[in-house]
Amino acid sequence: MSEIVNRVANSPIVTIDLEEYYDQGTDRVLFDLKEFLFQELVLKEKDFRKSLKELDWEQYRGKYVAVDCTADAIVPTWAFMLAATYLAGVAKDVAVGSEEDLDRYLFQKALMAIDPAEYEGRPVVIKGCSKFPVPVFAYGEVVRLLKGSAKSIMYGEPCSTVPVYKRPK
Repeated sequence: MSEIVNRVANSPIVTIDLEEYYDQGTDRVLFDLKEFLFQELVLKEKDFRKSLKELDWEQYRGKYVAVDCTADAIVPTWAFMLAATYLAGVAKDVAVGSEEDLDRYLFQKALMAIDPAEYEGRPVVIKGCSKFPVPVFAYGEVVRLLKGSAKSIMYGEPCSTVPVYKRPK
């Protein structure tokens, strides 16, 4: 009887699990400018500035915060910027935009830790299944980062992959 050999475990294939780049230990919250608008329509600068100054910012300590406005109102850009200045130094990180924009920003920041040189000439599998919400953006970003280094890029699991990129010979 011959010994069963795990060819996947013995192959040079490197697997990248984007789920590992998802910080699941930190709360993500929305700072909604809608709450600071007069009748959820108009931003009154003096009232807005006063409200932000009096707000207890500690409720955002150590959290990832998206600064957005969910009301159908025209809000000046500086209002988002002003809220972000209060959150800086309190929140773990801040992104102006929706909660999806926040996730995209956090993934982009985390993926910058990937050193493409580590994957030089190697076949890479980008793991497909995850328990956490990995935005489609992250898959495109990792391909962009590795395309110049990896021998090939595949999607799926090492035992069942879909080819995405193969470096020309």
